[in-house]
Amino acid sequence: MAEDLSIATGSKEEQYASLLPQIKGLLEGEPDLIANLANIAAALKEQFNWLWVGFYLVKADQLVLGPFQGPVACTRIRKGKGVCGTSWEKAQTLLVDDVEKFPGHIACSSLSRSEIVVPVIRNNEVVAVLDVDSEELSRFDQVDQQYLEQVVELVEF
Repeated sequence: MAEDLSIATGSKEEQYASLLPQIKGLLEGEPDLIANLANIAAALKEQFNWLWVGFYLVKADQLVLGPFQGPVACTRIRKGKGVCGTSWEKAQTLLVDDVEKFPGHIACSSLSRSEIVVPVIRNNEVVAVLDVDSEELSRFDQVDQQYLEQVVELVEF
């Protein structure tokens, strides 16, 4: 297991390219899901300095807050509610340039301006979502989507 994170500079692609093998190293040999989700959230937050990075886990009919980095967060989200619940319901990544314009947005933090939510799908079922918030409008794009989708594929549920 890697114990230190090397923070990369350069383009967003270069930063992700440097981070992905480090995340793999963090997960290697560690069977505990919560520990792995916690390290992924920490690695992403350290590298990109986003406002909030974390996971919500599907438990029965709700998303329940899991490991995260950032300000305190909403604890439970219903399916189809807000960006996270909608990503869960649709089983697809959602990029939101301005959360204020997203119908039914749940404002866990008034500082959040844009968001990306990536569903974690196993056996054709969403088991969790990776939620990332930024204080900047339009912070996330297709590059983030591509790499964050790769990140969630690394996690064994």
